[in-house]
Amino acid sequence: MTSASVKWGAGWAGAGVWAAGFAAFSSLTPHRVWGASAAVGYVGAALAAGLLRGPRARPAALGSALTGAVMVPLGYLLLTGAGQSEVGVIQRSAVLLLHSGTPYLAEPQAVTDYNPYLPGMALFGVPAALLGDGSPVARLLGDARLWCAVVLVVCLVGGRAVLRRGGPGRVAAPGGSTGPAVLVASPLVAFPLCVSGVDLPLAGLCWLGLALAARGRAGAAGLALAAACALKWTALPAVAVAAALLAGSHGGRQALRCASAWSAGFLALVLPAVLLSPGPLVEQVLAFPTGRAEVATPAASPLPGRLLAELGPAGWYTAVLLLVCGGVAVAVSLVTRPPAGCVAAADRLAVGLCVAFLFAPAGRFGYFALPLLLVVWSRLATGALPGARSPAPLLRRGAPPTERPAALSRATTAPRRAPVAALHGRR
Repeated sequence: MTSASVKWGAGWAGAGVWAAGFAAFSSLTPHRVWGASAAVGYVGAALAAGLLRGPRARPAALGSALTGAVMVPLGYLLLTGAGQSEVGVIQRSAVLLLHSGTPYLAEPQAVTDYNPYLPGMALFGVPAALLGDGSPVARLLGDARLWCAVVLVVCLVGGRAVLRRGGPGRVAAPGGSTGPAVLVASPLVAFPLCVSGVDLPLAGLCWLGLALAARGRAGAAGLALAAACALKWTALPAVAVAAALLAGSHGGRQALRCASAWSAGFLALVLPAVLLSPGPLVEQVLAFPTGRAEVATPAASPLPGRLLAELGPAGWYTAVLLLVCGGVAVAVSLVTRPPAGCVAAADRLAVGLCVAFLFAPAGRFGYFALPLLLVVWSRLATGALPGARSPAPLLRRGAPPTERPAALSRATTAPRRAPVAALHGRR
């Protein structure tokens, strides 16, 4: 057994232990369903990686992981309509959007009446609003989780294609074409995909925006990030990171172009709901997630900001002050040391998001899957992993695709020396 197969099998075995924890200890039915199915799939993947030989081992392991962690639990949860409460919130907000032009209830009473997302998130519930739930096919094709997954995969693959187009794409990153499938099969994506899905399109659009910014496509980057920010306010730090990446690599004019495209796209997506229901939007999108609404938010993991907020008004303001200080520190780092390349930008965005999640007055441990996904995929997509051949010379500092690395230029322009035997033959 090679060291690579040992690592491959150990990784799937670790994922199986993680999934079994949900099956054994979670109090939520969707979590237990996913955990039981995923644990079987991951154990099968570990066995396939350890027992099979040759080129069949990894495809068999990946197939087992995808079947147990994604296809079986997702199909079951979609057909039964089971999932976390946010799935129902998205699909109800889409019905409201189609009938009233705004995804927010005027007078929410219960927790599930609150819609803590910006208007763009309601679009993922439109298929369910149009198809209904009268048949299994309608439940499968209409569920918001399916469309959240589609946007994630399209953005991950699209961002990688953007980075590779024009030369460095000829260098294969680890995992090759199986990279997206491995990521989707991992607990990092498979679990939220099956039970919720709301953060997946956010992560995909943020990654796509950073990839476009690394290639100097400022306008497209701004539009991608506008779409991300129209889903959740947590995507806002990505705009600052992309602008810093563009300013350091391509100049301030490109950064301003990105900001202009973002402003136009964001206003086009959000302004109609702001004009139609400004009060409900502020209460549900801003006050409710920060614990300042009349109904308490269910996002109550014991993170530092949440623990401080439970101490009373003084603790809440302290948490907000720490959140602001952390944001200022990240912003200063973007000015003094702008990220050079897509991996560095993803890392900086991950740091900013972690600071926000730690000190926000309300939050969940599950939110950290977003920065972790960005860190992992940026390395898979660019080959920036230990021992991997990375296309870094063209990805750093946003060099255009036509620019050749200095080492390669010197190698190709150096005069060729004739072999020694040929010189002797000329005498």
